[in-house]
Formats: sequence, C-alpha cells, structure tokens
Amino acid sequence: MNHLLVELTKIVGAQHVLTDPELMAPYVTDWTRRWRGDAQAVIRPGNTAEVSAVVRTCRDAGVSITVQGGNTGLVGGSVPATHSDDVAGVPLPVLVSTRRLTRLDEVDQLAGQVTVGAGVTLGDLHKHAGAAGWEYGVDLAARDSATVGGTVSTNAGGIRVIAYGMTRAQVRGIEAVLPDGEVIEHLGGLVKDNTGYDLAGLFTGSEGTLGIITAVRLSLVRPTAATSVALIGVSSFGQALHLLHTAIESEVSVLAAEITDRTGMRLAMEVATLAWPLTGDHQFVLLLEVADGGTGGGFIADALADCDVVIGIDALTKKRLWEYRERQSEAFSVHAAKTAGGIAHKLDISIPLQHLGECADELRDRMSRYPQVDTFGVFGHLGDGNLHVEITGPDADDESVDFEVLSVVAKYQGSVSAEHGIGRAKTKWLDTSRSTSEILAMRAIKQAWDQNNLMNPGVIFT
Repeated sequence: MNHLLVELTKIVGAQHVLTDPELMAPYVTDWTRRWRGDAQAVIRPGNTAEVSAVVRTCRDAGVSITVQGGNTGLVGGSVPATHSDDVAGVPLPVLVSTRRLTRLDEVDQLAGQVTVGAGVTLGDLHKHAGAAGWEYGVDLAARDSATVGGTVSTNAGGIRVIAYGMTRAQVRGIEAVLPDGEVIEHLGGLVKDNTGYDLAGLFTGSEGTLGIITAVRLSLVRPTAATSVALIGVSSFGQALHLLHTAIESEVSVLAAEITDRTGMRLAMEVATLAWPLTGDHQFVLLLEVADGGTGGGFIADALADCDVVIGIDALTKKRLWEYRERQSEAFSVHAAKTAGGIAHKLDISIPLQHLGECADELRDRMSRYPQVDTFGVFGHLGDGNLHVEITGPDADDESVDFEVLSVVAKYQGSVSAEHGIGRAKTKWLDTSRSTSEILAMRAIKQAWDQNNLMNPGVIFT
C-alpha cells in the first residue's frame, strides 16, 4: 500500500478503503456499463470531517478525486476516466463515495424543510419526510439507489418536475468541501437571504467539479390530495400535448405527464410480465397523474370520450400503470443484453415543446436508416420536453450514433442534457447548448475554485 493510501486509511479506516478490483468494480463502472475507468482506491468517508481530511490529503499528494453518489447517471460523470498512455506519469485518481454520509435531521415543521446527508437515497428521504407529514418534490425511478448528493450535483429532474420544478428549486442551503479541503456550511434554510453569491445554487448542477457536497437543506411540500392515474393511447406528441392541456379539470393539480412509445411499452411488458393495458394498439401511450382526491373526476370525460383510456384510482392499479413507464430504461438494457452489442445507448435530451413531436419524428427516421441500430425508442417527461432516447445495436464505444441524435437536438434548439448532466460522455457537445462566452465563464469559475483541476477532471469540460 502506497503512502497516500496509508494516510487515507488512517482517516476512514481500513474497511472503507477498497483496493480489491472485484470490490471496486461496481464503483468504477457506470450504471449503463458504457463507461469504466481506473482508480487507486475507493474511499468511503463517514462524515464531513473525514471528507475534508481526504480532500486535503489528496490535494497534498497531487492526486485527483472522482466524486460518486449512487452511480445511477447516464453520462459517465461519477466514474473515473480510463488511464491511457496519453496520461502516463499522472497518478490514478481516488474515487470518493458519499454513500456513508447518511445524516437525516428531524424535519423542521415550521419551515417545511429538512437537512440530509449527501448519501441518503431519495427513497429514504421520501420515507423520512412522509413519516413527518411532508413530501419531497423530486422523485424518479432510481429512487432506491440515487442519492441526494448525486441528484443535487446533477440538478436532477424526474417525474414531478411539472408540479415542483427541478432539484435546484428545492435546495435551500448546502454544506460542501472545497478543493482545498475547506468546508463551507450554509444550512440555515432562510427563504430570503441575499447576502452575496448563491453558493448552493452554484453547487447544484456542478457535477462534482467544484467540490464535494456533504449535506443539503431541502424544501418539502405538503402531501397532495389522493391521486388518479390515466393511461391514454395517442397517435402523436401533438395529440398528447393537446390532451395534457384539455383533458384535466382546471382546478386540479397535475403531478406527472409522461409519454412512452410502442417499442418501449412492448419491452417493459416483457421485462415486467405485464399485459397490454389498452384496448387498441397505439404509437404512443400518455400517462397523466392528477391530484383529484383519487376519484378519477379530475379528468374531463368529454375530452377523453373518443380516447382509448384506462384510469386507476386505487394504489395497486396506479402502481401497475406506472410500471409501464418506470421500467423503460431497465427494459431497453435487458433487451440490449439479449441482442447484438449488449449495451444500450441512453441519451437524455430536452426539446422546446413546440418542436417535440417534429424532433422525435426526425430521430425515428434517422435511426431507422442508421445501419447498426437494432431497436430505437423514446420515453420521458412530456410536460417539460425531456425525452430519453434508447438505442440498441451499435457498439458501446460508437459515438457516431450519439452524434446523430445530438445533432438533431441542436437543430431544434434543444439541450444535449436535460437532467443527467454533461459528465464525460457529452463534453464534446457542450458547445451545441452553451455559447463560447458561457463556457468561458464556467471555466473561469472552475479555475478559480479548483486551480489544480483535481475535482472530477474531464467532467463537463474536455
């Protein structure tokens, strides 16, 4: 064991310094299995003081740090780069996992806020808030693996954005360790606090490039009324958007508006052993969830009169209807594993609503003519224009098919990343969504805070 690892062992304990390749494998391979890197060790600090000491020790040794939460991202942002010949002589990074930072403070009933550690999963946060009579507004399918720190670091969206906004809208304060090991802590939770720069806002979406988030102060919401869920067969994005705006009573809150295409529906049915939920076959299936007291009365009967629709009001039926949507990413991964290539290309994009259908149609046309593509599908968050593109067939390292998709996104003035960040996978395409001036400004912030480029080097910027 080298000197650096000896010092890190003194800080976190031998059981939290992983060097065995088999134990490290789940940490250095991303969730999609498209990206895998090399690290000296995986370090698992248990509190903020240990994180600070780890960062100082790595800084003094000139060793870079890869920061990781639940490792559920799609862009390789939480795994180290492969150590190739062009960086010979540069020491391997240390991967710092925040999963042991599981602080869960008592819910502040007056403020409707809670302070939690970066390693708390969304699922555990939901349970904790629920037990105190509150809800957390961010939710996504990977809730039992994704961590709060990771979702703040990528400004995650999920299925409730249409109701509560992105993660940034929930953040009221932050504790983080800077690249020099110093700790900043601003967890008071004041709604009005204009005392200089919004450091919590700056850290949100920074993807570990400015430091390590250790704890966050979050806003909570009161539970909504009981809900109803509708699955509706539609022929186009245009029809789906029309129903979103015409088929729901005006006084009823919309909690989710999701869309899935026929390909994804069929694959989810296979992986989850589900039956086709509607009477007829449809190009797309729209899912709407509304807070209407769980009666189904939040939907306007006349607007749905000519539609193929099923409505769930009891918990079991609603859970089953949601499965068609929440099993999408898993279904494409399972399908890819059974076919050529073995790994699905998963692209997270955002398109202006007025161009959503046109963009999806062009993507489908291009993918139908792309020689290596075996299966292509889209699903995602209709209400905010965030689509997830799934492609099977091309090799995992075939970036040309990614470029084909992202070039269409640029054509329609969309974003190459809606909710998963830039990571390592999309650094080449950052300039399609950000101007030169914006990128220079972001680089200046990175340089000012992390002069030696030790925090997640290669993430966001090439």
